Amino acid sequence: MEASENEDAENGKGAGAETLRVLRHDIKNQLSNIHLAIEQLRYEIPDISEDCTFYLDSIIKSSEVINKRITDLT
Repeated sequence: MEASENEDAENGKGAGAETLRVLRHDIKNQLSNIHLAIEQLRYEIPDISEDCTFYLDSIIKSSEVINKRITDLT
């Protein structure tokens, strides 16, 4: 076992805690990329329509919900 696995086992967390930590980290990174891409689209699209703004806002709100749920996992 590696040092971090030993620490998790000693803390009663097991390998599942490390897997969850890595998964949370990876999902949060992808959500950050989505958020940055949406903000860049807002900047680059000239004369953005209300429909397009609605869709971009919906994507941002959904990614924020996912981010909160991932953050709240223990």
